[in-house]
Amino acid sequence: MASILDLLKTEAGQNLINGASKEVGVSKEKTGSVLSMALPAILGAMKSNANTKEGEENLNKALESEEHDGSILNNLSGMLGGDNSSLLGKGAGILGNVLSGGKESALTANISKMTGVDASSVGKIIKMAMPLVMGFLGKQKQNSGGGLSSLLGSAMGTSGDKDASMLNDIAGNFLGGNKKDGGGGLGGLF
Repeated sequence: MASILDLLKTEAGQNLINGASKEVGVSKEKTGSVLSMALPAILGAMKSNANTKEGEENLNKALESEEHDGSILNNLSGMLGGDNSSLLGKGAGILGNVLSGGKESALTANISKMTGVDASSVGKIIKMAMPLVMGFLGKQKQNSGGGLSSLLGSAMGTSGDKDASMLNDIAGNFLGGNKKDGGGGLGGLF
């Protein structure tokens, strides 16, 4: 099973990077950096949310819907370009379900500090990526038939409790939860 970061190397991932770069007026390199930092944190947040019965049910239901069947991976270039408001709106809705209670602001602020991209642009880039992330996960779920924990671990390129713990630490660091070094919410990540 491919990881979410492998997705960025595919044609769909490159279309996302190019489209988001044009949308916010940031270089493709910086856009790719934003996504490389954001996607693991978002999957970590999804994994954390899926640790509750309600969270697991909601994510399963979303991934089994036709909207997240993976077809977006084949038509992303057609969705990007002109008016991206529909894609941004869908992404904002998904992100709101995944990151609540100020976590979205913490994520965008921390990635902004790391990349030098302003927080508003970071937020737009992440919102544009969310429908793609859900399509990727939905397609992986159809193909694997496994549980959410293993699906999200595989999407992150991790397996087992040790890797899951590391994934949770990364998500906590970017979302402002793990401040072991007393620093600005990034812990000992870099």
